[in-house]
Amino acid sequence: MLFRQLFDSESCTFTYLLASGTGSEALIIDPVLSKVERYLKLFEELDLKLAKAIDTHVHADHITALGALRDETNCITVMGKQSSADVVSMRIEDGDKIEIDGVCLDVMYTPGHTNDSYSFYSPGMVFTGDTLLIRGTGRTDFQQGSSQEAYHSLFDKLLKLPDETIVYPGHDYKGDSTSTIGEERAYNPRLQVVSAKEYTDIMDNLGLANPKMMDVAVPANQKIGMSQEEPEITERTIPAFDAVARLEDKAAIFIDLREDPEREKNGVIPNSVHVPYKSLADYIKPGGLLAALTQQSSQQLMLYCAYGERSAMALKELRSAGFKNIRHLGGGIDAWVNADGPIEAPPSLN
Repeated sequence: MLFRQLFDSESCTFTYLLASGTGSEALIIDPVLSKVERYLKLFEELDLKLAKAIDTHVHADHITALGALRDETNCITVMGKQSSADVVSMRIEDGDKIEIDGVCLDVMYTPGHTNDSYSFYSPGMVFTGDTLLIRGTGRTDFQQGSSQEAYHSLFDKLLKLPDETIVYPGHDYKGDSTSTIGEERAYNPRLQVVSAKEYTDIMDNLGLANPKMMDVAVPANQKIGMSQEEPEITERTIPAFDAVARLEDKAAIFIDLREDPEREKNGVIPNSVHVPYKSLADYIKPGGLLAALTQQSSQQLMLYCAYGERSAMALKELRSAGFKNIRHLGGGIDAWVNADGPIEAPPSLN
């Protein structure tokens, strides 16, 4: 596996880059806006295609690079379903998996620092965001934080991982870079407690000042959704209620850009054609499925995803490739469900 731990000295933030190797897909965890050029240069040097950019939670001490990286690379942005961010491409919850070619992370909901905090586990390593730090734990006094929830996230989830699991935290302020679950259980002073009440008493009496960038960072990090105001997109965005009518009238072929686990969990629009966003280029090229559909039918192609971000990016890509009779479902399947559009189970993957 290709792995990099990157550091932003201004916010003391660790950013993590993972890929199966050079020349493959990559994912990045907790990227910082001021470091975007550095990330892009690294992708180029290692011949990586950024597939997913992930935030462990809405940050209060730095501005995320999720939106900037999406705009530069067309990657999928990922956050927890509890996140207050306006739009991300994919929302995850406990028990899900985040996958790219050759890399898989188990999703662990670990609230307490904030109500949208997540950790990500792969055998031998865990990315803990601000939930578990080296010889410390994340504060719990803002953004719907909870000392009680933090205690359960730590003791009932993270500390149940194998002792040898390497801990990769979201921050460090003392010069450390990694630890292990066993080390933190033994030597982290905040974990030497015998009850949730004892932990809560510690955390509720820290008396910390707010992060200096909190008033700027939190609002900025809540508004990271892709702008869809340019005419190329707005003129071809179909509201969910209108899209339902087009399905009923058989006026459009619906193209599902989501990944298999999303389809299994949330269902599909009836008679959808599955074109995974990550493989879109293969379906666009001459001889590809989308090219064939436009040649065989006069129906519109109606792109849809979870919340409308991947479909908007795909719309622009298809337009650049010369596709004309194409639209996208504004708000994705989330808006479709709210408009009482029909949903069915996806065809068997076997």
